[in-house]
Amino acid sequence: MELHLKLVGRQNLGAQIYSQIRRRILDGELPAGAAVPSTRELSSLLEVSRNTVAVAYDRLVAEGFLTSRPGVGTRVGSVPVQADRVARSTPLRARPVWDEIPEFDDLSIASPEYDFRAGLPDASEFPYSTWRRLVADELRPRGVGRGAHIAPVGLLALREALARHIAVSRGVHAAVDDVIVTSGSQQAVDLTAKVLLEPGDIVAVEDPGYDPPRLLFSSAGARVIGVPVDREGLVVDALPNDARLVYVTPSHQFPLGMPMSLSRRLALLQWAERTGAVIFEDDYDSEFRYAGRPLEPLYSLDPHGRVIYAASLSKVLLPTLRLGFLISPPALRTAFTKAKQLTDWHTAAPMQAALARFVADGSLARHIRRMRVRYAERHHAVAEILGRDFTGLLELVPSSAGLHLSAAIPPGGPDDKAVVASARSAGVAVESVSRFAMTQRRNGLLVGYGGIRPELIAEGLQRLHKVLSP
Repeated sequence: MELHLKLVGRQNLGAQIYSQIRRRILDGELPAGAAVPSTRELSSLLEVSRNTVAVAYDRLVAEGFLTSRPGVGTRVGSVPVQADRVARSTPLRARPVWDEIPEFDDLSIASPEYDFRAGLPDASEFPYSTWRRLVADELRPRGVGRGAHIAPVGLLALREALARHIAVSRGVHAAVDDVIVTSGSQQAVDLTAKVLLEPGDIVAVEDPGYDPPRLLFSSAGARVIGVPVDREGLVVDALPNDARLVYVTPSHQFPLGMPMSLSRRLALLQWAERTGAVIFEDDYDSEFRYAGRPLEPLYSLDPHGRVIYAASLSKVLLPTLRLGFLISPPALRTAFTKAKQLTDWHTAAPMQAALARFVADGSLARHIRRMRVRYAERHHAVAEILGRDFTGLLELVPSSAGLHLSAAIPPGGPDDKAVVASARSAGVAVESVSRFAMTQRRNGLLVGYGGIRPELIAEGLQRLHKVLSP
């Protein structure tokens, strides 16, 4: 391990070396077992005598901070890290908006025993061997991982593959030049804010609705206004006419689950044309539809180029891959390209190249078909149990798509956030509907089925039933 030390003057050099290494060990910067440079290496690096370094090391060894063994070298000993390290004070302060944005849950924590969180795919079904082979090929000298930058909008091969895929699977017919590869759908939201919004612009969002985009728009200085939803989706008549942009999830409203009706879709497009607003269509999980005929995406119904279409592959593949894309109206293509380059140059090239081949050879379509069958079984199992065993406790919201179901808690029932906390104590993870509300509070639960094994569904819901039972 290379060790950077700063020596001042020529006095007490051994003491300076001792104190700096000791401080780094106590602060946890040098973990137990880490190798430190030999006395010869460190003396050469610091341009001091080897004896000066040896004296400091001997003292650290004697106090247990270092251990030294022939053939093993000098390493950090097992010293408890100081938990009460005092952070340096600073006059720096973040913008006030960051005090208003809540901290997000740590999604890296271990999964609960019965994991009904919404939006989680089944990672155990991912074709790891195929993906590993594709990525390994791209990390060889002849692949895209050889070190050169690529176009900000993404690899042409991937954009062509995605354009073909969404034309067949979603009825979205887009020019390849309008496809921009992103690091997940959230980056598509971020790029849209950069390209379109000025501080103070009004952004309309579904209420209740997915909160990360809403909070991102707020962080960009926009005025975010919640618009209620009903059985047909977003209530278009409640939209503010001075809104610059409206964010919607029409295929599978998040969190409630209903699709936006065709009449509402047409009304929303007419509203956007009349007011000059932009529609951001987040089509986050429409690959998984289990019944009924899918409705046309807003993008496909739009004759005036007012819809930005975005989708993520997190639900189809793995959230950790952070791969998504947006379809830009032609008039915004150049601005999106510039915004993407200024944000992160481009999404990881080896992942893009692997995905391009994964889509082109039919692996993505096969994986989706296989997972649609798996998720349909879980969807029907959860819906059947909730409808049969939770009478009077939950009222299921009809839905035939996605990776979660929503259920309302009847009037007089317990608070959904309290239910979530009690369920967690019973080893069951569900989410509250109210956490996604701005002003239109709904008391209910989200029950996901993508991330739970089928054999655990019945027992997990039985535990949830006990939590809800008076």
